[in-house]
Amino acid sequence: MTMQGAWAAIGRLDDIPRRGARCVTSPLGRIAVFRTMDDKVFATEDRCPHKGGPLSQGIVHGGSVTCPLHSQVIALDTGLVQGPDEGRVRTFPVRVGADGALEILLEAEAFQEAAE
Repeated sequence: MTMQGAWAAIGRLDDIPRRGARCVTSPLGRIAVFRTMDDKVFATEDRCPHKGGPLSQGIVHGGSVTCPLHSQVIALDTGLVQGPDEGRVRTFPVRVGADGALEILLEAEAFQEAAE
């Protein structure tokens, strides 16, 4: 997987509350950008693979988010569903600049497909 390409500005770290999320709309769909309690930032598609719930409205805990509809727990770094159900959401590379600026890489070859 190549990480070359254009990074798109999507806001600032302070725009996202700790243990919260904000959404951005992209050509690849709606993306949820999460901030953990220790200021790590992750981005996934904003749709649970189980029932299509909005992950951005879920509860962020540790390195995971729990879907608000059916309590599916999804690892923010890999997009994998944890627990008895299976599935995966796409994840997107995100970086935080020294000044707190957030950028995301949206090129098709740069994200993990749910089918992988």
